[in-house]
This record gives sequence, C-alpha cells and structure tokens, in this order.
Amino acid sequence: MPPRPQGGKILIPRWIQLVGLPLVLLFVWVVAGAVKHVLFLFIVAMLIALFFDPIVRAFHIKWVPRGFAVAIVYIVTTLVVIAALAVAGTVVVTQSKRAANRFDDYFTKVHVHVVNGKEKRETDADRDVDRLQAWLNRNGLDGIHVQQRGHDLVQKIRDKDVGKYTSKIVDFLEGAAISVGKLVFDLVLIVVISIYMLLGVPRLAAAIDRKFPSRPGSDPLLVRMSKAVVSYVRGQVLVSLIIGTSVGVGMWVFGVTGLVPGADHYALLFGAWAAITELIPYLGPILGAVPPVLYALVVHPVSAIWVIVLFLFIHQIEGHVVVPNVMGSALRLHPLLVIFGLLAGGAIYGFPGVLVALPFLAACRAAWEFFSERVALEPWAGVTGAIPVEVEVEPPKQPPPQTPPPGPDTPPGIEAPPSA
Repeated sequence: MPPRPQGGKILIPRWIQLVGLPLVLLFVWVVAGAVKHVLFLFIVAMLIALFFDPIVRAFHIKWVPRGFAVAIVYIVTTLVVIAALAVAGTVVVTQSKRAANRFDDYFTKVHVHVVNGKEKRETDADRDVDRLQAWLNRNGLDGIHVQQRGHDLVQKIRDKDVGKYTSKIVDFLEGAAISVGKLVFDLVLIVVISIYMLLGVPRLAAAIDRKFPSRPGSDPLLVRMSKAVVSYVRGQVLVSLIIGTSVGVGMWVFGVTGLVPGADHYALLFGAWAAITELIPYLGPILGAVPPVLYALVVHPVSAIWVIVLFLFIHQIEGHVVVPNVMGSALRLHPLLVIFGLLAGGAIYGFPGVLVALPFLAACRAAWEFFSERVALEPWAGVTGAIPVEVEVEPPKQPPPQTPPPGPDTPPGIEAPPSA
C-alpha cells in the first residue's frame, strides 16, 4: 500500500509519476480512440445513472427494493419522454408546414390590389418592396433605390420555384423525425447499461468507501458526482425553459400588436427552438435567434429590428441575472476549461459530444475534488542521490581604507587621526 504522509493522504511515489501516469494516459488515449462509440455510450449511461441515483435512493429509503425503485423510475421517465416527444413532434411538424406554406405564398401567390383606382396584380413580397421604397422616400432617404432591385430579387426567387425548396425543408424535417427511430438500438443499450450501473451503485460505493472512507461531514464520491450532475442538468433545463418561454411570449406579443405580423401563430415553435438551442453553450443564443429573424425579414424587413432587440434584451437578462442565479455554482469550472471541453466533445463525437461535455466535466470536477483531499504526489524537491559539485568562489576584494580629509585645525603634512 502506498505510504501515507501527514494529513492521511495517500502519497504517489515519484517513479509512478514518472513512468506509471504517462503509460496510463497513453493507454487510455489509445483505447478511447479505438472504442470511441462504446465509450461514449458508457459515459452517457453513467451520467444518466448519476442523475437518477438520488431518486432511486429516495424510493429505496421508503422500504422499496432497489430493483423495483429503478423499474418505477425508468417506466415513468419513458412514458414522460414519449408523451413529450409526441406532442413536440406534432407541434413542430405542423407549424413547420404552415411556415413553409406561408413562405411559399409570400413569393408566389399573386393578389389583386387597387392602387389609385387601378387594379394591380402582385405578390406580398412585391408589395413589401414598394412599401420599403415608400418608407425610404418619406424619411428623406429617397436617394436609396431598392424598388427595382427588390422586384428583380423576388422574380428570381419565384423563377426558382421556392415551393420546391420549402417542400424539401419539410421533407427533411419529416425524415429527421423518422431517422430518430434508427437510434433506438443505442438508446436501449444506454438504458440497459444505466440500469446495471444503478443496481450496482451500492456495491461500488461500499468498495470506494473501504478504500477512501468519507470524512465526517463530507459526502462519498458517488454522491458528490451525482449532486454535480443533477445540479448542472437542473440548472440548464431551468435556463432553457426561461429563455424559451421569454422568446415565445415576446414573439406572441409582437404578433398580436402587429410589430411582427403573424408571429403569434409561430410563437410556440420559436420558443421551443430557442429552448432547445439554449442547451448549446455559447452558440445556442445565436442559433435560437436565426429562425425568428429570418421570418421577420420575410414578413416585413423593418420588423426584424424588433426581433433583434428582443433577443438582445433577453440574453442580456440571461447573462446578468438568470445564469448567475439559476446555475450558481453548478459547474465551477474555468471558462477556458469549459471551451476546451466543448471543442473536445465536438471533435470526438460531434453534436452529441458537445451536449455531454459539460455534465461530464461537472462529474469529473467532483471526482477531482474528492481525490485531491485523499491523494498527494510525492514532492520532487527532496530527491536524494544528487552528486555535489565543488565550485571555487573567489573572495570579494576589500576596498582600500579611506583617509578622511584634513580639517581646518590640522597642520599641513600631518594626517588627521582616524575617526572613532
């Protein structure tokens, strides 16, 4: 057993630091690269098990067998997820089709308008181009000519059959919804692995406590990791709900008041999209604003300004009020480490790796804090066996004694006595 220095920590010898740790890191790197997919599935299963462990323990305390508690938790969670996906999928597909049809009609459907007593046949896009030019003329910007170029752009979009592209978008969304079924095998595998992990948590916790007993007033390793994951997931979901609700309500108000015509019909879709993209750190707020801004540009270009102002206001409140108070100390990682984790997760496993990176880092942080209290590295400052080398040092030269200058009462040729 490794020696224990003062304070009860396990001391890692220098030879293990020099040879063992680099070999372990190299082995982990090679194996992780070879079984990347399997490792990712096990990491996701571990995070799920850590997230559900407090709920299972709460049921288990009430004299419910642990296996039965695990079954209850997973059955209820599965039913809730299926119902949520069914509702969300129906809403997203329905509103996406409606938005695609509206986009198609905006450029292709011709309406008859009466202008100065004459009938004029034009699309909504052509009418908005005329309105934009009229607005520029009324506000002293008649030097900007966008009318002819705008009509040419609308004609080009109409000639390219915009309906064909919108139908492709709808087909893509439907295909994406269908392709989710291809992930069933991985999801079932993750669920099975997480169930086995949950069932084995008591034995694993007992084994860890025997080697690394908990100190009075501190939590065991698995409890710390579980709390870190639960805290992060709870905070992130709450932030997503707040941002998604804010965006949905804001777009609904814009639609009702006429600032963004028709936005109230798609407020639920915009809010759901903003809530989902909020799960992506840093890029999420930008991605969440793209569909509403594009919609506003199509419906009425000036209304896009209101949408941009809405998102700027929401994310200022998010950065200064929501995130500091909701997330709190859920992550407690340096921003550079967060960025590295996100980039590494994306490089290793794409978008799913980005989503898993931060809760995995939260669990790793809890494990690091636990072991840093119990394990120490043997210092290298006291290395013995060094060969002493004699160095000849020349003594410094002494300056010559200085004679004080003669005083006024000293006769010439007689030196003044040295001062005491």
